[in-house]
Amino acid sequence: MSLRLTKRRFGLILGRMSTITTKDGTQIYYKDWGSGPAVVLSHGWPLSADAWEDQMLFLGARGFRCIAHDRRGHGRSSQPWSGNDCIKAFSETDFTEDLRKIDVPTLILHGDDDQIVPIAASAMLSSKLVKGATLKIYPGLPHGMCSTHKDQINADLLAFITS
Repeated sequence: MSLRLTKRRFGLILGRMSTITTKDGTQIYYKDWGSGPAVVLSHGWPLSADAWEDQMLFLGARGFRCIAHDRRGHGRSSQPWSGNDCIKAFSETDFTEDLRKIDVPTLILHGDDDQIVPIAASAMLSSKLVKGATLKIYPGLPHGMCSTHKDQINADLLAFITS
């Protein structure tokens, strides 16, 4: 498994990137590591798929296929002039109806000491809108908890996806 991940990393260095192209020609970069049941990880503004690397390595080594993308205008995805408005869309778009359409097992994790994204306006609302979502709140954990407390987060992710 680690050899496959290493080869993918070298592929990036050599310029062979995994991308899909949208209708308007924008290239969206993605990482697709491991094999087995798929786990999709989606970052927030202004991060990239790299934000999930600790989780992808952990889960990939345990038999899961991990997929994470760089949003339009982020990381290795295209930086188009239009349709890349990375913070306005995040802060002003009402995703209520999109969240209500999610019909797959969904885990929402949030630290209650997140000073960047308030828990009441994000995780608490999302968990009510996504059918059957599981909400796990971490007392005292910060916004970057997937890195600062990766062992705890990874264990909880594994428990969720194997349950």
